[in-house]
Parts: sequence; C-alpha cells; structure tokens
Amino acid sequence: MPSRSVTRTECLRLLAGGAMGSWLASRPSAVQAAPTYDFWFTRLRYDSGDWDVDQRMPSNILTSLVDYTNLRVDTEERVVRLSDPAMLTAPLCYLAGHKLVEFNPAEAANFQRYVRNGGFVLVDDCNHDIDGLFAKSFERQMAKLFGGDALKKLAKDHPIYRSFFKFDGPPATSFELNGWGDDLVHDYLKGIEINGRLGVLYSNKDYGCEWDYDWRNKRFLAEDNTRFAVNIVLYALTA
Repeated sequence: MPSRSVTRTECLRLLAGGAMGSWLASRPSAVQAAPTYDFWFTRLRYDSGDWDVDQRMPSNILTSLVDYTNLRVDTEERVVRLSDPAMLTAPLCYLAGHKLVEFNPAEAANFQRYVRNGGFVLVDDCNHDIDGLFAKSFERQMAKLFGGDALKKLAKDHPIYRSFFKFDGPPATSFELNGWGDDLVHDYLKGIEINGRLGVLYSNKDYGCEWDYDWRNKRFLAEDNTRFAVNIVLYALTA
C-alpha cells in the first residue's frame, strides 16, 4: 500500500511551491502550454543513439498514475527532440537507449538548462551494465555538463524511495535476477542533485524493459512492478 494518499490538489500545491513551480512561474508561456494536464510523459529524442526503445513502457506508467493518484494525466506519450526548447516545459523527461550518447551543442545546452532550472530527467541504460557504450558515453556527457563528481550513488533512504510507495532502495529487475548483462544486481541508482533536489535519476537496471509490456497484462502480475515509476513521477512533481 502507498505510504500516504497524494491528491491532485496537494500535488499541484506542492508543485507550485517547489523548484519546478518557481521555474514554471517564470515561464508564462509554459504554464499556458498545458492547462489541462498535471502530468504528461515526454520521451527525449537525441541524434546520437537509439532513443526509441521500450515503446510500451510509457503506457504502463501512465495507467499506474491514473490508478493510484488523482493527477490529470495525458495518456498519450509525447516525443520531443532534446534540441527543441519545447522539452523545457515538460514535468519529467525520459532518455534511454543502448548505444552512444553524445549530445550536440543544442542538446547539451537544453539538457543542462532544464536540469539546472528545476527539471527532472529519468535516464535508463537499456544494456543493464556499468561499462557498456551507453553507460560510459552518458556518464561522460554528465561530467562535461555538471562536473566529474556530480553523478553519485543515491542512499537507500533517499526521499524518492518513499515519495509514494515505500521501498528499501531501488527495486530489482528480472533482467538482473536472471543473470543478464554483467550478471550483477545493481543495488543502487545514481543521480545528480542541484541545490539539494534530484534533477537526473540514472539507472543501470533497465527499468524500461522491465516495464515494457502490454498494459492490460498488469493484472496478471502478483505485484505491480511499475509502482516505483509512480514514486519517480511524484518526486519529480513535488520535490
């Protein structure tokens, strides 16, 4: 069961009072851009790699938000180029892939601006390893944009693990448990904090593949494996 009930009204109040709220308040066009929804899922398209992965995953996250919260949710995924300033208005962005991550100047500028001004990016390594091409190249990009020591392991008592449901650290994925990739279960996530708030959440656990199935099949799971996605979204909206 969730640690507490978070209503749409409370989410909006917290959103208006937090870092994201301050940022959006300074951008009247952004506030006017999506008056109907409290949340919409934004996938970032970047030029260097295979961004279009785990295509059924967003629908599972969105249906969980409908099931567990009172947020007004746009049920259609939005795909936005990382180089497009439109991504700056998103409440959360998702970036994933298997291959090279090498931002062009416009992509790098938008990523850095978004994170430093209160945005939240969930980044998932679909290779579920720590020394593959995606992992190494993405970590290089973060070092260039935020400094070599900016990306750090999150403590298991980080607020993201109790923003809605309660978790003792990051949930494992079946890919790890089945011995895929580097045969390890990664017992941590990494992140980049800006002024005490998480702006980048980085996973080597391949949550995208774990959550990539027809949303109607969730009823056959003994436990809904997308519950941690609800935590991620609620943290992004309210922290």
